[in-house]
Amino acid sequence: MVESIFDLPVEKLIFYAVLGFSWTVYLWEAYLSYRQRSIYRSTTHVPQELGKIMDSETFEKSRLYQLDKSNFSFWSGLYSETEGTLILLLGGIPLMWELAGSVTARIGFGSEYEITQSLVFLMLATLFSAFTGLPWSVYNTFVIEEKHGFNQQTFGFFLKDAVKKFIVTQCILLPVTSLLLYIIKIGGDYFFIYAWLFTLAVSLVLVTIYADYIAPLFDKFTPLPEGELRTDIEDMAKSISFPLTKVYVVEGSKRSSHSNAYFYGFFKNKRIVLFDTLLEDYSPLNKSGEPQPEQAEREDTSSESKAKPKNKKQGCNNSEILAVLGHELGHWKLGHTVKNIVISQMNSFLCFSLFAVLIGRKELFVAFGFNVSQPTLIGLMIIFQFIFSPYNELLSFCLTVLSRRFEFQADAFARGMGKASELYSALIKLNKDNLGFPVADWLFSMWHYSHPPLLERLRALGSIKQD
Repeated sequence: MVESIFDLPVEKLIFYAVLGFSWTVYLWEAYLSYRQRSIYRSTTHVPQELGKIMDSETFEKSRLYQLDKSNFSFWSGLYSETEGTLILLLGGIPLMWELAGSVTARIGFGSEYEITQSLVFLMLATLFSAFTGLPWSVYNTFVIEEKHGFNQQTFGFFLKDAVKKFIVTQCILLPVTSLLLYIIKIGGDYFFIYAWLFTLAVSLVLVTIYADYIAPLFDKFTPLPEGELRTDIEDMAKSISFPLTKVYVVEGSKRSSHSNAYFYGFFKNKRIVLFDTLLEDYSPLNKSGEPQPEQAEREDTSSESKAKPKNKKQGCNNSEILAVLGHELGHWKLGHTVKNIVISQMNSFLCFSLFAVLIGRKELFVAFGFNVSQPTLIGLMIIFQFIFSPYNELLSFCLTVLSRRFEFQADAFARGMGKASELYSALIKLNKDNLGFPVADWLFSMWHYSHPPLLERLRALGSIKQD
């Protein structure tokens, strides 16, 4: 049997190695998820060390929510792996390439117009992915998230949002891909350097324009009103020389009651964005009776959302928000953002360099059904998605470990600003609001958690007791 495997043509060895590794990763992920589901099923009472920070009702809600999410993840993951396997075994990629060629031929472009055919192929592939993923997305939003009180969307809003995302994605993806393929075609021996520089420029431009021009297509951004919170945020930014120019509140409540905060921008033009669901005094989910003026204006502009008053208190108070922002600004002050960009670009350059070495290997194309042509876009897909998959898994794990280290450092930075107690209570509130389950299997959390588990973060902040 061993001899017969090694007697196979190299193309077959490549194909089966890719398929085998894909299923190995899937089974490993399934095993880790099984371990975590066992924790969800068996941990039905609040552990003693959590008794003072989480009540039994919230604990049970979070347990059931995470159990539902884990079960959904199992079935959607199994479907995704099966679909990918069938596409490879049945030659779905070369079939779709041929279909793209037929479409381009109908509009008067021959096989010599490879970039045009590549763009049609890309559009067909993303359409296929969007349609096959839609039922899973609908179930996740309108069954799981709805069941546990997070979904705030109507079905009409959801579909409109999905169409808008698809169109915006195509408007960015197609021009960028066409330019990248053109650079690779004309770049000569050093095309990988030009390709890397181009993707670097695109990523910097997208990061710069995303919150100003792309995100507002989906959510409403308004400046944080003048007041104590805005003044305190500006003062805190000045105290660490953070070049803050604007503070926005995004209307996340029309889509979900999950909360978040982030900053963006380069050089001397930094902005902070707060989700309205993060702000205790601003979240529509805390309102009852007649809407406040600013809430009424928001409701008029988002009638497709079904945001409604809830009985629970949502979000953090001002001092806790400052502590959360102290953590986020710690990432900037400690250079975590720059370090992540450097790591990302070093990885990108390495991958393009290896791509330049491998793109001429015909057996890679033959392995996936391209016996005659060797399209550049297909080469990018085969090498970056399939051949690099072991390296990508290893890199992903290393970045997860590094992310956890950065999170501890950012917590320590906030503590150094004198906000340990406020961050402690904010982490507990955010965990409750988002129904995070505070008990994790060690192997599952080690592999998956980019943020340390709640208890580890609270212990690192110190022995601050909360009533």
